[in-house]
Amino acid sequence: MLERLVSLLDWIYKKKCYFCRSSKEAVKMCSKCYEQLDFLPAKTNRIVFGKNVYCAGVYSKNLQKLIRGLKYHKQKDLAYYLAKFMAEYFEKISDSRVFEVIPVPIYPAREKKRKYNHMNIVGEEFCRMTSNILNTSLIKRIKDTKPQYKLKRNERIKNLQNAFEVNKSNYKGKTLLLIDDICTTGSTFEEMIKELNKNGITDIVCFAATTPFE
Repeated sequence: MLERLVSLLDWIYKKKCYFCRSSKEAVKMCSKCYEQLDFLPAKTNRIVFGKNVYCAGVYSKNLQKLIRGLKYHKQKDLAYYLAKFMAEYFEKISDSRVFEVIPVPIYPAREKKRKYNHMNIVGEEFCRMTSNILNTSLIKRIKDTKPQYKLKRNERIKNLQNAFEVNKSNYKGKTLLLIDDICTTGSTFEEMIKELNKNGITDIVCFAATTPFE
């Protein structure tokens, strides 16, 4: 009943595409704008602390606007499209394993202010599309770090030192898939991997929606 009501309201108020403002499809991202998203080659983008990192696309154009809208402008509906983009790429690189999907956590006070962790929402959609398992309780951020995009490589590493804490009792024993929106230097993944390794968890793959570098 609720879904029907939402669909009816979308039809009445003609939801516009966040990117081109078209109301033809009454969705937040029309098929034309989604098809403009470009995938990177289906291969390891880099290796961070001994673990493979995959990046689905380049942080530019519609992908950049998608992430910024979702992350900073309360456009939570866009999580579906970022998850879809990641899931389509993931199909090209994954095997038959069931992964334990770990969205990069944000500091609780920051999440309270923003009212959500955008990667948790993406993770929910991604797991629904790929039949993997979401785990948001294994690792948490215990340090209110500065925004990484303002920092140089050595500053990023220092900024993230001792930023995460692992609760191993919440580990389900599967291969971890750490997911984030952007991977620049890989320092966030690196710090999470270090903390997980300290707790004896070493079966890890990293996956970012985008990277600034091809």
